[in-house]
Amino acid sequence: MTEGVKLNMCISEALTMSTLGLESRCLKCVAGRVTLLAEGCRGSLSEKIIKGHHLREKGQGQHQTYALGIKEVWEVEEEKHNPGAVLHTIGWPLDMKTYGGSFLYHMSNRQIAIGLVIALNYQNPYLSPYDEFQRFKHHPAIKPLLSGGTVLEYGARTLNEGGFQSIPYPVFPGGAIIGCSAGFLDVPKIKGTHTAMKSGMLAGEAAFKVLIEGAKMEMYWDNLKKSWVWDDLKRARNYRPAFNYGLISGLAFSALERYIFRGRLPLTLKHGKPDHKATHTSSMHTPIQYPKPDGQISFDVPTSLYRPRTAELSSTNHEHDQPAHLHLKDPTLPESVNLPLYGGPESRYCPARVYEYVPDENQVMKLQINAQNCLHCKACDIKDPRQNIEWTVPEGGGGPGYTVM
Repeated sequence: MTEGVKLNMCISEALTMSTLGLESRCLKCVAGRVTLLAEGCRGSLSEKIIKGHHLREKGQGQHQTYALGIKEVWEVEEEKHNPGAVLHTIGWPLDMKTYGGSFLYHMSNRQIAIGLVIALNYQNPYLSPYDEFQRFKHHPAIKPLLSGGTVLEYGARTLNEGGFQSIPYPVFPGGAIIGCSAGFLDVPKIKGTHTAMKSGMLAGEAAFKVLIEGAKMEMYWDNLKKSWVWDDLKRARNYRPAFNYGLISGLAFSALERYIFRGRLPLTLKHGKPDHKATHTSSMHTPIQYPKPDGQISFDVPTSLYRPRTAELSSTNHEHDQPAHLHLKDPTLPESVNLPLYGGPESRYCPARVYEYVPDENQVMKLQINAQNCLHCKACDIKDPRQNIEWTVPEGGGGPGYTVM
């Protein structure tokens, strides 16, 4: 950049979670007149900006809704490997009211990426996304592929599913929000890299004109609405909310919308309750009995978290003496609300068992936070019934150390 023309890029996470990549290491910001926030899904700074400046209300007006993606990379036997092959499923092992599906991609070097994505507006507080994924791998169409293989890495991350209805006004005083921080994921395509990149290009062009020509950053919003990003997301706007009415109804409506009307129906469905409000009390459900991991296809959480890539290196790491990056706004709520009313759902929706209830010296159950396990998925920040958990950026770039995810 030329002298006097500085663009302040604060990038603390990947632009998109379509491939379930995790938060990248913090980059030191330089002083600048324009700040572009590209933090990925549920970005910490972005969410504060959106709430503080009421950007969602100024945009399309609806709340964001999310899903949690859980993923493993396997090395499979040569004769089972089919480079380039892709498999997507919907439904099982989830119930008929829970939206979600799987993906399986054959990559190079005998590697496959396999995962399960579960919408976080699920109702049953006893549902465990991690255990649903372990159960999924035992399906007769999946287990033979994995048998004899080796897990290389495990990870998890949330992704935006609100689409068109949830796009916030992306401009704030001094900057703009781009990529999945603004929620540009195309849900039917399970794809967001292209939209994230295009939003960054449009914001960059607008920022350049702000700095050189004295233009207004609002032109980013105007150009975004004229771009193919806006058109694509508008055409796909009813796909995700259609599944609020159940799997069968959702499939029927979304097929009609996508293949017959091609996004031109004169109505826009609204999202249901925010994800944290969708959780039922535990009295409305019975606990789910998940199969015990067999240690070959399915695994317990500690095995997945600390599966060594080398003798010295594990998949996730935080310095044990750093301040916890997971904060409880009210430390009494887990024992007074979450445990008695919801059965302690944080011990299940977290795919890293960061949260667990353990008895104290008086045998009273207390919430213990194992922050060193955190995968930075941010499900806790989204799904906690009372929005009592605040995810903040940890010190020293701690977190998952992915190499093939």
